[in-house]
Amino acid sequence: MLTIGELAAYAGVTVRAVRHYHAKGLLPEPERDHSGYRRYNAAAVIELIKIRTLAQAGVPLARVRELLRADDQEFATAVADIDQRLQDEIRERRQLRERIARLAAGDSLALPPEVIDFLDQLRALGVDERIVCVERDGWIPLAAHSPERVPEWMARKREQIADPRFIDFYLTLGQALDRTEDDPQLVEAADRLADYIAQVAAEQGEDYIDDADIEASFVELLDAMVFAAAPPARRLIELLRQRGWTGWSKLERVR
Repeated sequence: MLTIGELAAYAGVTVRAVRHYHAKGLLPEPERDHSGYRRYNAAAVIELIKIRTLAQAGVPLARVRELLRADDQEFATAVADIDQRLQDEIRERRQLRERIARLAAGDSLALPPEVIDFLDQLRALGVDERIVCVERDGWIPLAAHSPERVPEWMARKREQIADPRFIDFYLTLGQALDRTEDDPQLVEAADRLADYIAQVAAEQGEDYIDDADIEASFVELLDAMVFAAAPPARRLIELLRQRGWTGWSKLERVR
C-alpha cells in the first residue's frame, strides 16, 4: 500500500495534483488507516496514470471523468479519437515549424524554388537588384494565383535566359532606372529594347514575344507594381509604343 506521496511519485505527478483530482471526483479518496494515513493500492496508480495522460493530451477534466466511467469499447474509441486529434496537431505544428524556418529564407517564403533559382541567376549575370526585385514582386502574386502554371512559365524563362540578348534586355532596363523621364539616354534605351524585341519577333514569331497568357486583371496589377517601383518604366513604355510595341507585363505589337 502506498502513501499519497508515493502514489504521486509512481504516477509522475505532484501531491497537490492528486488532491486536486480527489476534489474533482476523478480519483476516489481512500479511508485513513489506523495510523491516520490514506493508503493507495495498485489500482489507484493505474487510475492516476490514466488521468494524468488524458489531461496532458488536452482532454478536459469533465471529459476525463466520463471516460474513467466508460466501458472498454467506449474508452478505446475515445482514445482513438484523441490520438487522431494529436496526430492532426502534430502535422499542423510541423507545417508551422517549416513556415517559421522559411521566414529566415527571405524570398522562398512566398516563391517556388525554381523562381528563386531564376532570380539568383539574374543576380549572377549582373542584372540590377532593382530589376530582380521587380521580377520577384511580380512572381509572388502569379505563383499564389496560378501555382500550377509556374513550371510552364519558368521553362520559358530558362529558355530566354540562355540568350545573351535577353540578358542585355535586363541590363538595359537596369540602366534605364537611373534615368529621369526627360533623359535622352532613356530614348537610347528604348531604341535598344525595341531592336531586341523586333529581332526576337522576326526569328520566333510575334506570338513568341508574350505567350504567357496572363489574365488582364493580373497584367494591370503587375504593371502598376512595376511603375510604382521603377517610375522611369512608364516613360519607357511610352517610348516603346512610339516604336511599335506596347505593354510591360504583356508585351505586344501596337495594332
